[in-house]
Amino acid sequence: MQPLHEQQCQHDESSRQPLSAEERDALLAQLPEWEVVNGGKGIRRTFVFKNYYHTMSFVNAVAWIANKEAHHPDLEVSYNRCVVTYTTHDMDALGRNDLICAAKIDQLLNVGQF
Repeated sequence: MQPLHEQQCQHDESSRQPLSAEERDALLAQLPEWEVVNGGKGIRRTFVFKNYYHTMSFVNAVAWIANKEAHHPDLEVSYNRCVVTYTTHDMDALGRNDLICAAKIDQLLNVGQF
């Protein structure tokens, strides 16, 4: 199976199907730092940085990914911290696109200087 961070978000009918608990758990194995929230309807991760500049650089990179994938997270931003939460709002559940974008964000830490 192709790693999540190498996949692209889909915007067809199949992408509007919630993940089963089994699918979710299998895919979340690729995202060990993310926690399931909201009764299994979302995932969240807190990122901590050295300062405001690094935080905002990260936020801008997340925004770029969100626009490229046409799938947008909720962000809570403070001086040296950003909390990223994904849920597919139009189905009020966790979908594959949420996990794909989370994996792409994780990749930022492997290539960025945050």
